[in-house]
Amino acid sequence: MTPSTDEPQAIIVYPTVGGKNFEIKAALLNLVQQNQFSGSPTEDPNLHISTFLRLGGTLKANQVPVRLHFFPFSLRDRASAWFHSLEVGSITSWDQMRQAFLARFFPPSKTAKLRDQITRFTQKDGESLYDAWERFKEMLRLCPHHGLEKWLIVHTFYNGLSYTTKMTVDVAAGGALMNKNYTEAYALIEDMAKNHYRWTNESHHCFFTL
Repeated sequence: MTPSTDEPQAIIVYPTVGGKNFEIKAALLNLVQQNQFSGSPTEDPNLHISTFLRLGGTLKANQVPVRLHFFPFSLRDRASAWFHSLEVGSITSWDQMRQAFLARFFPPSKTAKLRDQITRFTQKDGESLYDAWERFKEMLRLCPHHGLEKWLIVHTFYNGLSYTTKMTVDVAAGGALMNKNYTEAYALIEDMAKNHYRWTNESHHCFFTL
């Protein structure tokens, strides 16, 4: 009935580093701890993985050990509690660590909800092409494993546009946008959105400087 004095066993089984000593660098550890994931529903687990990999990429050697050693330090609160609840010795690679993390904080139900939002995309009243395009791309970024084929992504965005915006896009395409392949259609929308944003900003600037 007394607390155990045994050393806790490791959840992660670290791979060997070819006889080289692995050093925990304080500077990188501080960076990782400044970008921690708490497990809140409002946080983006994919963005956390991306940020973590970018920080870990500052060390060129021994990337896998770097990721496995540092990732637990990038977690706090509910996320840290989840990590410490994992079975001892259950993580032996970075891919396992990432998959376990996403399975917990990006479950299939969340994927289904975000994917449904993408497929039901519609341009809002008074929303510019630029704002609509940026909002749509943000929806895609929040769910990078949406599973939609490239042609369907453009098709979904185009179908969600207002009639007037569709006409404008088709005129710029020299016909129906859907007659173009994915690369051409995506590039056209991207260019139109940027040009609209640039033109709007320049117009506002000229108005206020008159």
